[in-house]
Amino acid sequence: MLARLMFAYVNFGARNGLVDALPPNPGGDSHSQDGVPLAKKAALRTGVRGETYAYWFLRRRGYILIARNYTLPGCKGEIDMVGYDGDTLAFIEVKTRIIPRIVPRGADRSKYRLPEEAVNWEKRSNIMRIARQFLRIRRMESVANRFDVVAIESQPGSRPQVRLYKGAFLAETLASRQMA
Repeated sequence: MLARLMFAYVNFGARNGLVDALPPNPGGDSHSQDGVPLAKKAALRTGVRGETYAYWFLRRRGYILIARNYTLPGCKGEIDMVGYDGDTLAFIEVKTRIIPRIVPRGADRSKYRLPEEAVNWEKRSNIMRIARQFLRIRRMESVANRFDVVAIESQPGSRPQVRLYKGAFLAETLASRQMA
């Protein structure tokens, strides 16, 4: 019940998209006061909003989430969320993309690819390595698990569109590539 109520609240908040306009910068500088580029700050805010939206979306779908932004010291990458979907432990990658209403003429179209396409082989490899360590550290190697991807597309002025891919990729894929 709480998950439904919270998702309704988050979904209402996202009725105009997950991105807000950049604050006006009177100096015309492309960096904020702390030296971080404004575009990077906006992308980080969008990512956090997308993960929060995905969190409540998954909770509403019955997932029991046990970890967020899980990292290991010395390992590249992170797992956005870890949770149970029934008896299966799911390692979840969230990708959020802001899609403009009109793609500017001459713009690089690869910039506007689907969010799930960003989960490439290197990203999968990092997620699988961290997932193996997660299972090993907790002595959960025998627990059924899978890798899910939540793809969120948001256009300014409209609600985000969410696609959930259960079992988006398999750990055997990594093992077979290493052997070859």
